[in-house]
Amino acid sequence: MKRFLPWIVLVVMAGWIGANWMPPRVAKDDVDPSTALRAGLAKFGKLPVLVGGRAKPLDTVARNSLLIIRGKQELRLENGRTLSAIAWLTDVLFNAPVADQYPAFVVQNDQVLGLFGWEQSQRKYFSFAEFAPFLKQIEEQGDQADKLEAVQRSAYQSAILNLRNALVLYQRLKNSVQLEGSQNFAGELKTYQANVPGAANAAAQAQRGENFDRAKLNDVAELIQEYEKISEMAYILAVPSTDRSGDWHSVGDSLLHSVSTGKIHPIVLEYAQISDAYRARDLTAFNQHVDLAANWFTKEQPNASKRTSFEFLFNRLQPFSQSMAIYVLAFLLACASWLGWSRTLNRSAFYLLLLALAIHSFGLFSRMYLQERPPVTNLYSSAIFIGWGAVIVSLILERIFRDGIGAACAGAIGFVTLIIAHHLAGSGDTLEMLQAVLDTNIWLATHVVCITTGYSAMFLAGMLAIIYIVRGVFTRSLKKDTADSLARMTYGVVCFATLFSFVGTVLGGIWADQSWGRFWGWDPKENGAVLIVLWCAIT
Repeated sequence: MKRFLPWIVLVVMAGWIGANWMPPRVAKDDVDPSTALRAGLAKFGKLPVLVGGRAKPLDTVARNSLLIIRGKQELRLENGRTLSAIAWLTDVLFNAPVADQYPAFVVQNDQVLGLFGWEQSQRKYFSFAEFAPFLKQIEEQGDQADKLEAVQRSAYQSAILNLRNALVLYQRLKNSVQLEGSQNFAGELKTYQANVPGAANAAAQAQRGENFDRAKLNDVAELIQEYEKISEMAYILAVPSTDRSGDWHSVGDSLLHSVSTGKIHPIVLEYAQISDAYRARDLTAFNQHVDLAANWFTKEQPNASKRTSFEFLFNRLQPFSQSMAIYVLAFLLACASWLGWSRTLNRSAFYLLLLALAIHSFGLFSRMYLQERPPVTNLYSSAIFIGWGAVIVSLILERIFRDGIGAACAGAIGFVTLIIAHHLAGSGDTLEMLQAVLDTNIWLATHVVCITTGYSAMFLAGMLAIIYIVRGVFTRSLKKDTADSLARMTYGVVCFATLFSFVGTVLGGIWADQSWGRFWGWDPKENGAVLIVLWCAIT
């Protein structure tokens, strides 16, 4: 039994991961409307859009927006039902009166509640409809808080500013595809499309200084005013250029542009059909037009379609969440090996860590593919990479010493760094566009990777030292040979960290000199980098 236990543990965990990663199957004879809706929403979530300068699937927009507004990537309703992020966003885009009733906004500050005359209660989630009468007050208070630096804001000011920003984002989402309250978007576009050629001709005549039929322009004037509002408020750019130039436009901009071209973009027409079909709960028409839109992107925007489909898969698999669970189990098995069954439990922990590392690596390299960048581009990705590097070095140590210490370090650091990354994701998109000063792959691949590799080693060295202190001071389990092994491991890892931290810091200075003409700026970040090098050298 002991001989096969590591393999049994590995197979069980791999099976659990595989079951979570398998897409839900829909039987051919399944006529349940909810099943058809879930399938349609999944396809809808793959459609590419542009937000924040990056093409991404609607599923990502939904997850990031709900994370900003609610702090979670799913919405739990008062009746206990859970709504996925893409289901919530679909209601926001196409059925705003329903979405306005969802308790999507989180408020935990008593002063903010008092601003609306609400008593302190056990509730912390509220709907847009509840805030609607107080939007002006929220905007005024939020604007005042926004004038202050973050360190100067009180808890109330931070809370009201967060609420204002969440409400603004929500209202922009509602008006990204159609003006909120529109009940027959496809019908509007049909009328608009019928009148656009005449209006386009009249507009061209007016530009040339010729006599033109003003009635032709008046036929579309009211709708143009609506589309100008959409253009001003839209958060999502859903319409790519037909010339494959890489430019994207909002639905409103595209419709305004159609006055001069005489044609409405095919994706705008499909969104209108999707909108009306969704409100009417015509799932057949909804799925049909989602498929037509997806086929258009596959043909006309193949690169965007390919990447957003992969990002949708990445979102669904949640590799870092899966890795966290396995890291915890591996850590517990490694610690248990110090109490008994050491060889069997050590092997079990080691095999699980290899599985967790494989999933962790898949997540890391997936982000690199989606971003077309080296692995570290922001704080979130630095936590992902530091944990990944520390786990690899820990497994090498475990392979050499086989005492469970390397496995315990790998499990602990892998879990902790991924938890840190999870909490750093609260601002929304973790694949955001880089600032101009950082937009250089050569330095991201050398300086940043090098210095974060040094940080990975320092994390591990610190963990080894903590184990030495805890087992040596607070328990009697630290034998001399184990203490010697820990000392050798810590020293070797610190030397490794010193090399990479020093080289990475020097490369950072060269980058700074080439970018803005100074090798060292003495700002807190640069001083922190050199302090780590000095600390390693002193150790």
